[in-house]
Order: sequence, then C-alpha cells, then structure tokens
Amino acid sequence: MRAHIRTIVVVVLALALLGLFLRNVDFAGVAREIVHAHPGWLFLSFVTMILNLVIRAWRWQFLLEPLGKASFANSFRATAVGFAARSFLPAAAGELVRPYFLSRREPLSATGAFATIVIERLLDTITVLVLLASYVFLFSGNMSADNPTALAAVKWAGGTAGLVSLVALVVLFVMAGNPARLAAMFQRLEQVVPSAFAGLIARIAEKFATGLGAIRRPGQVVWTLIWSFPLWLCIALGIWSVAQAFRLDVPFSGSFLIIGLLTIGIAIPTPGSVGGFHEMFRIGVTLFYGAPDSAAVGAAIVLHALSVGSPFFLGVFFAAQEGLNLAGIRHLADQAESGRVA
Repeated sequence: MRAHIRTIVVVVLALALLGLFLRNVDFAGVAREIVHAHPGWLFLSFVTMILNLVIRAWRWQFLLEPLGKASFANSFRATAVGFAARSFLPAAAGELVRPYFLSRREPLSATGAFATIVIERLLDTITVLVLLASYVFLFSGNMSADNPTALAAVKWAGGTAGLVSLVALVVLFVMAGNPARLAAMFQRLEQVVPSAFAGLIARIAEKFATGLGAIRRPGQVVWTLIWSFPLWLCIALGIWSVAQAFRLDVPFSGSFLIIGLLTIGIAIPTPGSVGGFHEMFRIGVTLFYGAPDSAAVGAAIVLHALSVGSPFFLGVFFAAQEGLNLAGIRHLADQAESGRVA
C-alpha cells in the first residue's frame, strides 16, 4: 500500500512540474525550434553523454578498490543499468540498482558498493559547487540580463550547499574510520529492539562503513575528485552544445550555472527527473541569458532526451543480457530497498 501511495505522489509531482514547465507554451514554435536545431551540435552532445558514462565507470572502479577489484566492463555495464533505472524510477531507488547489479557479476558487497556511490554523490556535489563558484566570481558578468536578486540567490544556495557538503564529508570520514566500532555501536540497539533486527542493522552498517574505505586514503579521494572535473566539464560541454544547437546566447561558462540549477531540478524525486530538469533549464537560460521561451523549452526537451535516452538504451541492453526487463530492474530496486539483496 505504501508503494502505491508513493507512486501516486511521484506521478502527481511530475505532472505538476510538467504543467509548470509547459504553461503558456507556443507548441508550434517549440516544434519549429526542435526541427531547426543544428544536428552537428546535437551529435556532439550525444557523444558527451556516452563519454560521461565511461568516466563515471573509471572513477567508480577507483572507489571500489577497498572492496576488491572490479573490471571496467562490469563497472560500465552496472553504471549504464543504474542510470537507465533512474529514467523510470525515482532517483533514490535508481541509485540502488547500480551496486546490486554489479554484485551479480563481481564478488563485492552490494551494501559496501552502495557506500561508494554516496562518496560519488558527495564528490559530485563538491565539483558542481566549485564550477558554480567559478561562474559566480569569474564569469557572471557574461550574463545578458541584469539579475542581481537571482545571482544573490545562487550565491546563497552555493554557500549553503558547500557547508552541507563539508559536514557530510566529516561524517563519512568518522563513519569510515572504524567499521567494527560502528557495528558495535549499532549492536547496542539490542537493548531497545529485537536482537535479530539489531544484528541485521549492525552487519549492514559495518559493510557500509567498509565501503567508505576510500575516504581513509586521502590520496585516493584527491584523485577521485580530480577525475570528477573532467566528468562535469564533459557534462557542461553537452549542455552547452545543445544551447548552441538552439542558437541560445549562452557561453560555455554559463553551463556551470545551468548545471547548478539542474542539480536542484534533478533532486526532485520524479522518474527521470521529469519536470524539475526541464523547468530549471528553462529558468536558467531565460532568466539569466534572455533566451526566447520557445527555444528554451525545445532545448530543455532535447537535452533531457539526450541525457536520459543515451544511458537508458545502453542500460536496457545490458540488463537484457542478464535476463532483466524493465519490470526485473524495478524488482531489483525493490529488493535493494528492502535489504533482501546481500
């Protein structure tokens, strides 16, 4: 029953965001903008979508080393399947699929592998904040419209998110410092909850902390963070390429701002970030760069299709090789959420 209620809430939220995005839209104008988009720039954006999956797989291999060796092929396959799952499941559920899919092919703890994804997200956040800060303090003069209030809001949001990221990094470091001690702490739950349940929580916590092993190696974290910049610059290139395809007056540095806004949009838990992604892109290019609404809406639709479609078809193909269809991927996510997959 709870799953059905969650599905209803997610669908309503997605429809509301799409309604916001499509309000007062000239659909004929949007169609014309899409038809006349430059195919060369769109192809470049498509290439960046595949390349960012490759970089993610390389980076993930590095983070998985404390748990054991994982081949690039299996890391790439799991990454594609995980991102495919995110296209039709809420982001949180989609993230769970990647480590559990990897554990089907590699002798690694799925819980521990999930911990590395937590590290990934933290490093991604730090990287996005650095790019956003570089935009705010170095390139914001390139905006075609004067929006001091909006820019002040961006600065405030970036500073707040930076503080949260630093606190999260400290918490993760403390958790990773001694997996056995963390498990012992959770064992004390036996005093207030059934011992079987407390033992289960303790084992999961210990595996999770073991997966945070990369944090105990500062050099490894630094190199992983360094790999995060080519990844996000590749994503920025993909966004900028679509803007160029639709003849939007957005400089390459402007894609750093758009990334920050899209990060907010995709944080809204709708399947494939539908609605939130589209609206935040539209806001970014119209509010900060004076883009025509029809071109902004068309570019948002195409950028989302490229961002979601590329990993979706790859992921579905790799999942099919494992005998999983879309329902099977959803079932794997349900198993992961309930903790039934080891």
